[in-house]
Amino acid sequence: MSEETVPTHLVQRPLLNANRQGLDLGALLRSARIPDDVAYTPRARVTLNQLSGLTRSIWAETDDELFGVGPNLALGSFRLVAPRIFSAPDLRTMLIRMDQATRVLTAAPRIEALLDDDTPRLTVDVHRLDDPEHIVIDTLLAFIHRTIGWAIGRRVPLVFLEMPYETPPFLRYYEAAFGLLPTFGAEVAVLGFDADLLDAPLLRTPVDLEAYIGESPTNFFSIRDHGSRTADQVRRLLEQGLTGDWPTPDEIAARLSVSVHHLRRFLREEDTTVSDLRRDLMRDTAINSLVIGKESIDDLSARLGFSEPSAFRRAFRRWTGMPPGAYRPR
Repeated sequence: MSEETVPTHLVQRPLLNANRQGLDLGALLRSARIPDDVAYTPRARVTLNQLSGLTRSIWAETDDELFGVGPNLALGSFRLVAPRIFSAPDLRTMLIRMDQATRVLTAAPRIEALLDDDTPRLTVDVHRLDDPEHIVIDTLLAFIHRTIGWAIGRRVPLVFLEMPYETPPFLRYYEAAFGLLPTFGAEVAVLGFDADLLDAPLLRTPVDLEAYIGESPTNFFSIRDHGSRTADQVRRLLEQGLTGDWPTPDEIAARLSVSVHHLRRFLREEDTTVSDLRRDLMRDTAINSLVIGKESIDDLSARLGFSEPSAFRRAFRRWTGMPPGAYRPR
């Protein structure tokens, strides 16, 4: 599947934190290959690689996996405890070991596994963090949610999600990233899921774990969830249009063995449409190509099916609020 893009508020928030710590914002953006005007344009987007590059640069500058907002959690701390956590036979044991690991790594936010109720939950205590941008708690919860799904090889629908801060302006991102809207203003962060998942076996090997750690934090920022949503399946089929003809809704429905009516209903339940997914795919493909910088705008517009480059430029400005040239490497 083609690389997705994410909104620039995920760039602006760590930059605000970095600025409070006196870091060189220009140098951080250059290291991540993010142009200044892109970083601060509300409708613009960045690639996962760009956001991950920015995160890794901040980690390196602070030597802290918590972005320098609390007790120092030295780089490599997760890698140190990960082998024991992921050698567990099932999810229940893995979560208990995750709980134990945060007792040992005293600089880390305390993760408590409460697994005996009908709805198991993990609580995360972040009261020691000076994190007004909430970047650590959002990244940590995304890490927990993504890592559970990765470990058992299946989607983890959340039953509830509680955040220990007031409602932010970018709610749509939370719904896309976690699959539901959180409850805000909680005492601690809480992530709840179905009890049936606790007996799921862990499917990953030590080699898989090393690759997963090597891909961090890119895998935490992705809003895709193991391709199990209808929207993910439709996007995968739409990607055929990047190298040939765009499949029609009828053809997509046939490939998924559903009627067009049911396809539209499934997508409506996920708050999207075939047209929305095609637009997002074209936008993400364009941004990734422009960031890489090896394809001309004429060739890119033709590949995306535009009749002429001027039509592509108009569409790109609608998608991002910026001209394509703003994304070119400098």
